[in-house]
Amino acid sequence: MIVSVVSMPEGVVTRTDLSEARERLAVSDFLLVDLQLPEEAAPDEEPVTRRLGLPAEHLSWFGKAGEPVRAEFLGDRAGVVLPVLEGGRVTHVHALVTERHLITVRRGPAASVEGLMAQLGRERPHDTVAVLFLLLQEALATFRRAAVDALLKVEDLEDQMFDRRRPEQVYRLAQLRRRAALLHRTLLPYLQVTDETLTRRMLSRSFPEERQRLAREFQQAGRLALTDVESLQEATRRAFASYSSLVSGEQNGVINRLAVVSVIFLPLSFLTGFFGMNFTYLTDELESKDVFWLLAIGLQVLVLFVALYVLHRTRLWRRLRDEEGLEDESGGPTGPRNR
Repeated sequence: MIVSVVSMPEGVVTRTDLSEARERLAVSDFLLVDLQLPEEAAPDEEPVTRRLGLPAEHLSWFGKAGEPVRAEFLGDRAGVVLPVLEGGRVTHVHALVTERHLITVRRGPAASVEGLMAQLGRERPHDTVAVLFLLLQEALATFRRAAVDALLKVEDLEDQMFDRRRPEQVYRLAQLRRRAALLHRTLLPYLQVTDETLTRRMLSRSFPEERQRLAREFQQAGRLALTDVESLQEATRRAFASYSSLVSGEQNGVINRLAVVSVIFLPLSFLTGFFGMNFTYLTDELESKDVFWLLAIGLQVLVLFVALYVLHRTRLWRRLRDEEGLEDESGGPTGPRNR
């Protein structure tokens, strides 16, 4: 266990043990305590509230592993479990705030919390509630940064797809789509819980105007973060649709080319097979060369001219030529950049 204590307003960060942190909580007026617990909770692990000498009423969830997001006002104190995104992994940070203290508990590393603790000396917030909202804003910032980073990757993949399609692009898009789903699935319940709690508090006349302003700023930041995540989801869906459309266009071109080949060679193959059969009529009646050239070769030449006329009337060749010209201009799969 790692215990960090920040003395405010000095902003001095010290590493200490749990017993000293408990003593300082009893005598200090403005103190921030951060506990880093092991990722896996021991079977006989003592509750964090008991270790710190805090009232355990309604706080059985505080510091408990696997606890979902929550936001609660408990009389003279408030508790929240907020998600923090670090390196593609979601860590839930527990925070308990009173008028005198702010206590955070996390399992495993959480760089954003450590960075927040390092910034407190420069920010100099006026009370613990302001520090709590600063922590909430920092947690939202991790989601916004992750969403924007993933959105730029999706746009880069879209540009690459228009140059050349490759199977690994679909795999990378699927990964980014799963990341967008993770961000949305984690962020949406958290914002719903906090919005409901903060809205009820802001309707209370006892809620100070300054804290109402902080709550409104947090709600606005939450909506922006959710918008960024939803934009990422929409971008991944659009990228998949673009990839499918491009591949479908290529397949249509291949099918059209096969149709041209079939129109020309299928009748010729039929005539060749027909005159290659060992029928009595073919062996006994077609005795002169003139009859053979007229039926065997003349019919094939006639069918060839009829096939070319049909292709000319349907303008299939012209459409294929126009499509290749567009691909050459855009640098597509048959364009000069990929030849």
